[in-house]
Amino acid sequence: MAQLNADALIAGSESGGQLVLVHRLRKEDRTALLERARKAGAEMCARLNSLRIAEAQLVGLGGDGEATIAMAEGVCLANYEFRKYKTSGKGNALKKLTVMGAGITQAAIEELDDVCESVCMARDWVNEPVIFLTATQMASQIRDLGKQIGFKVTVFNKQQIEAFGMGGLLGVNKGSQDPPTFTVLEHKPKNAVNDRPLVLIGKGVVFDTGGLSLKPTPNSMDYMKCDMGGAAAVCGGIAAIARQNLPVHVIGLIPSTDNRPGERAIVPSDVIRMHNGLTVEVMNTDAEGRLILADALSYGEQFKPELVMTIATLTGAAQRAIGNYGIAVMGTADESRFAELKAIGDQVYERTAQLPFWAEYDAEIESTIADIKNLGSDLAGAQTAGKFLARFTKHPLIHLDIAGPAYLLKRDSYRGLGGTGCGVRLFYQFVKARGAKGKRKK
Repeated sequence: MAQLNADALIAGSESGGQLVLVHRLRKEDRTALLERARKAGAEMCARLNSLRIAEAQLVGLGGDGEATIAMAEGVCLANYEFRKYKTSGKGNALKKLTVMGAGITQAAIEELDDVCESVCMARDWVNEPVIFLTATQMASQIRDLGKQIGFKVTVFNKQQIEAFGMGGLLGVNKGSQDPPTFTVLEHKPKNAVNDRPLVLIGKGVVFDTGGLSLKPTPNSMDYMKCDMGGAAAVCGGIAAIARQNLPVHVIGLIPSTDNRPGERAIVPSDVIRMHNGLTVEVMNTDAEGRLILADALSYGEQFKPELVMTIATLTGAAQRAIGNYGIAVMGTADESRFAELKAIGDQVYERTAQLPFWAEYDAEIESTIADIKNLGSDLAGAQTAGKFLARFTKHPLIHLDIAGPAYLLKRDSYRGLGGTGCGVRLFYQFVKARGAKGKRKK
């Protein structure tokens, strides 16, 4: 990521030898205009790096500070690269971007820097192979992040998870040689506007083979290090929220394990007992994400949340429905909450598409031998997964399925290649908007 700077105008040199890039904003829909500005920033970044330019100025001349910030966002996110395991070659040259123009404040630059840094951190975690980022290591990373930024982190180990009776998380972990973890993050400022917290829950499957319901390798198992993209989004979102000290009480829950076909792995037709006491018939061990999220949802009931949001690379059905262009959302929350999320999604261009959540989908997960089963028919797979989750909370729920946009197999402008950090910017702006609303009437 390029370092942002808004301190002062940098004196220009003689015109000879300077590179000047000009982008003219079109008069169009605001959502489209800001996204076009981000993409222009990505193009600017690519050009600067191709010429090995280390420092650049971005000057907004049209008086639209928001568009200038959007372009700077595009530059910074496009400049991201994951080079941890590269032993040769040069990384991107761009190291510093100075942003100037009407309406550009130091506070706006610092906010953008905090958000972009959080997105890039989430991308790093998604891109990191499981040979390093086990469930234990991810919990350690979250603990270090909390100490660095200043939010509370509590990590529960396998013995404690067993004491909680989290049969979903323990069941998925049975085939692994590495223990599971359950991590609680909390940002609770003294001036919080909400009496009851927002609870964000992220799927933390650090690698998913499918278990005994083994995935095929090409275009499936080979990039399943990304199956903790939901956990990365929650951690990145709370990191940005805490860095900016937003006046909202937010709790994050991260159930984490890998899913492998080990000697003790659960098998299709097994029945497991969840944290809230419900029994689940496991019809497919590759429908594991909902099992660990369900335990987290049940655990989160103690906080009596104002709203609970789950985020996960959960179903191929969601990806097939809307592609990589947005996030499939559904749940039991009031329609006004979905409208708020949609408006924020349009603003940051992590757009949401609300799927129906009809009562008929409940019948799809009925089991003949247990309370419910973890798989419906081959129809409406995203919704039946959402219905499964809804059985584990009595509070308003929004479920976000990011199976499409969390990990890209080809480069896409400022979203890059590989992990995108999808959800971080959406969560940050959603919580920021909640803080601006102040106290809710009881």
